Amino acid sequence: METAINFFQQGGPFMYPIALILLLGLIIVLERFIYLQVARRRNRVAFEQGIWPLLKKGDFKQAAQTARESGVEIGLMLEAGLARYRNNQSRGDVEYAMEEGLMEVLPRLEKRTPYLATLANVATLLGLLGTIIGLISAFTAVADAEPSEKAEMLSQSISVAMNTTAFGLMSAIPLLLAHAYLQTRTNEMVDSLEMASVKLLNLISETETGSQARGGATGRG
Repeated sequence: METAINFFQQGGPFMYPIALILLLGLIIVLERFIYLQVARRRNRVAFEQGIWPLLKKGDFKQAAQTARESGVEIGLMLEAGLARYRNNQSRGDVEYAMEEGLMEVLPRLEKRTPYLATLANVATLLGLLGTIIGLISAFTAVADAEPSEKAEMLSQSISVAMNTTAFGLMSAIPLLLAHAYLQTRTNEMVDSLEMASVKLLNLISETETGSQARGGATGRG
């Protein structure tokens, strides 16, 4: 702990904004991780236990109501498609409606995640800037020093100045890794939403095929 404190204190004033960026990034990581975990569970439960059983029974009206009342991403997307289907619109219109619904809920899933890459880049740049300013100060300080003391003073000053770059990289690397992880989890969520839309479209096709085979279209209520 003492070593860490000395490392931080010797890094100069740029250590504080880098620390603030790291703290902000970790808060975003924690919030996004919790949100995606909860959203993934709620979407799975809403689809598997609420919407899908009704769709398999052919109760599209109740399925649309359940999807709308669920308030989760998959419900909002499927409700948009079911509304088009119950209005006797084509399968293509249903697909377009769900794509539009997906575009509406996508910002929820990606919210604040891109900030992590930006914060990581800023932390790295601040570390480099702090080091450059530290080196400028070091060379200025040794300009008027005794020749026998210049080498020692310069080496000590450079060592301290490099702390800022090191801390900037120590902050940026975890944020970049967290960004990649959260982006992967977000993509998995989007894939699950797209799979649900495909299941609904296939079910609609099977329903219409079955109705035509029986010699007439059944109600879509």
